[in-house]
Amino acid sequence: MQSEFLLEIRVRPNASRNKVGGTAGDPPRLIVAVQAPAVDGKANAAVIKELATAFDLRARDFTIVNGELARDKRLIVKGDVIELARLLEELSGDPKLL
Repeated sequence: MQSEFLLEIRVRPNASRNKVGGTAGDPPRLIVAVQAPAVDGKANAAVIKELATAFDLRARDFTIVNGELARDKRLIVKGDVIELARLLEELSGDPKLL
């Protein structure tokens, strides 16, 4: 079932390695750590690339709709909503996120 899914994330730029997993904040948001600095959109590009890999989608399936310049971001993800929800639960380690 192709549809759109709202994904809330917390970005950690300048990380020692790229990683998608865990949660932070209230409400809980999926953590996306990237090595790229938060300069000139480099971190946002790295975030999209890491999310695309983690969710097995294309980068163009992700659109930042809120928080372009903030650590907390909202993205619209195009894909199979059931599969996206399953992967989000797996990555976050928190079934209450759904």
